Amino acid sequence: MVVTPQSGCQAQPVAITLRNQEMKRITVTINGKPFEVEVNDLHSSPLQVRVNGREYEVTVSPTGAVSTSVAVPPSPVAPPEQASSPKPVPASSMLSGNVLTAPMPGVILNIAVKAGDRVVYGQQLCALEAMKMKNAIRSPREGTLASVEVQEGQRVNYGDVLFRFAD
Repeated sequence: MVVTPQSGCQAQPVAITLRNQEMKRITVTINGKPFEVEVNDLHSSPLQVRVNGREYEVTVSPTGAVSTSVAVPPSPVAPPEQASSPKPVPASSMLSGNVLTAPMPGVILNIAVKAGDRVVYGQQLCALEAMKMKNAIRSPREGTLASVEVQEGQRVNYGDVLFRFAD
């Protein structure tokens, strides 16, 4: 049986084991710690239970999961790992020297930069529609754009020049 907190409660679900279910007094084990629990009727819904003199209402779902108003303190959660370097940007374009070319044939939907703009690694330069899918063309490096070789609405083929870098 699993005890899950009610909505709005910041508790985590806890697995419990019931013993001596025929009796009105049962032992419930939560995270390895046994509790003596008094139950009015194990077959009623919701269950009326008393733990250490405090009454709770417990609802048992058909799958065996249980929800209750018991607030179980959440387990400590490790903080997310901080990346020491930027995550690689998926290869969405091809860079050859200072020229960025189209990775696939399609239509230029929009252009987010202009000649002279300073761009950073991973920055979206334009969007290319190919096979009804919008593909972001991102900068494979930092630098200044010398020129934008395409226009919105233009059809491009694989390998066509999209942008030129100045540096």
